[in-house]
Amino acid sequence: MPTHHHCDLAILGGGLAGGLIALALAERRPELSLRLVETGERFGGNHLWSFFDSDVAAAHRWIIEPVVGHRWQGYDVAFPNHRRTLDATYNSVESEQLDAVLRATLSDDALLTGRRVVEAGATGVVLDDGTRIEAKGVIDCRGPGDLSRLQCGWQKFVGQELVLEQPHGRTRPTVMDARVEQLDGYRFVYCLPLGADRMFVEDTYYSDGPEIDAAALRQRIRAYAEAQGWRIAEVAREERGVLPVAFGGDFDAYWNSTPPVAKAGMRSGLFHPLTGYSLPDAVRTAAAIAGARDLSAAGLAELTHGLARTTWRARGFYRMLTAMLFRAAKPEARYRVLERFYRLDAGLIGRFYAGRSSWADKVRVLAGKPPVPVARAIRAIWDMQAGGREKRT
Repeated sequence: MPTHHHCDLAILGGGLAGGLIALALAERRPELSLRLVETGERFGGNHLWSFFDSDVAAAHRWIIEPVVGHRWQGYDVAFPNHRRTLDATYNSVESEQLDAVLRATLSDDALLTGRRVVEAGATGVVLDDGTRIEAKGVIDCRGPGDLSRLQCGWQKFVGQELVLEQPHGRTRPTVMDARVEQLDGYRFVYCLPLGADRMFVEDTYYSDGPEIDAAALRQRIRAYAEAQGWRIAEVAREERGVLPVAFGGDFDAYWNSTPPVAKAGMRSGLFHPLTGYSLPDAVRTAAAIAGARDLSAAGLAELTHGLARTTWRARGFYRMLTAMLFRAAKPEARYRVLERFYRLDAGLIGRFYAGRSSWADKVRVLAGKPPVPVARAIRAIWDMQAGGREKRT
């Protein structure tokens, strides 16, 4: 039977961005009444998110720490002509942990699952069962907006948690193994040792198109595991995803492609233009909202729009690199760009993933012999800039 809710803040979408906002507000603003609305039956869906320690400011670690399920010291990368171990702390969050922490932290009446939003306004929400929510503010975290407003390539993947017949012997993740056959763009395999006999293996592509042939990727995951000498007892779970990586577009058109309310996560365009990852931005957004004085509809809209627009403008360098990767490098040779990148200073690499590259970092990334033809690189940058100008006119 339809019900009527009144609250201070309604958060639409119980994925990473919405879940972290809810947890941050519950911790720092416990006097507020919340409603967290999720279409699925479980918060977080079926996902695994990872991040480096340097991706999240020390002052914000309290937001993400309760949901971290795995932590390793160091990680490996491997390319046809280069292998390296980097000394950085790497963390992973599983959706099951996010769901469990949300249910343990928020009251039952604050958590609405299995509900689809059919109408969203700045101070009101209507769900598919007729339920109405009146709130002082609404934050929309329901995934990407209209990605046709952006110029995008795609990072796409299928990942499987494999239960092995014998211990694998690995003590740290392999974040990129590009020694595999290069298919459909830049391809690499990503491995996380989740237990002595459990390995999460993800077959990943930086591709021109978002389509996934899941059956083919499953076969490649099995072939990769066999090549490592791992005998699979069972597949405990599987996930797949398609993340946009942006090399241009019109931020304002993207923002306006969804209802005119406060936004966070992919909905607001807050993702790294080259990696597609949104966790660091999700933490920053949650911290900003939890620390804001004005959580009215107007205050939230101004806060989230300002954060997203400022971040978009600051990341032109990363969009330029994405344009060079997708427009200047031939698909089968894209791995050379990353192979060269992983020869650089470890601190520079960390700042790059965090989206905090210094001017010296940017100069160093572009210095030396380029891994793509110069003429193609210049053309890619020109096309990116021209595309941005066309969308603004």
